[in-house]
Amino acid sequence: MSKVSPCLWFNGEAEEAANLYISLLPGSRIEKVQKNVIDGPSGKAGSVLLVEFTLAGQRFMALNGGVKMEHTHAVSFKIDCADQAEVDRLWDALLASGGKAEHCGWIRDRFGVAWQIVPAELAKYIGGPDDAAAARAMQAVLGMIKLDAEALRRAYEGKAA
Repeated sequence: MSKVSPCLWFNGEAEEAANLYISLLPGSRIEKVQKNVIDGPSGKAGSVLLVEFTLAGQRFMALNGGVKMEHTHAVSFKIDCADQAEVDRLWDALLASGGKAEHCGWIRDRFGVAWQIVPAELAKYIGGPDDAAAARAMQAVLGMIKLDAEALRRAYEGKAA
């Protein structure tokens, strides 16, 4: 396991968020739920203080910090998807649970955390050896909300949509 893991700040929603996240990807689980032992800024004694969880092999901690803190795009979580079906499944799951679609494959979950739902082919197309083809693919990305691997391929190959 890595010595470094992200800590996500919530205001009473840490366990709910962790449960949503582990439902998204295989190999995910709650490791530990720690309760507050005294009344304090993060909640009453007996309420959830933090949740340690593993999301597809990456350790995280969700902390109920006691005040609302805004999540920004300065930190987001990228999920590399094997195929378009996985992109669609994750996108739909985040939307169905109260998320908000943004642009270029970005989506915010109902807690405000930013995610990038990315088809595996993205790097191949926007970083390909043909600069003109990569530029067409990047232009296509800029016009998308949810990323579409087939549309990216067509753009890269110079084929009309």
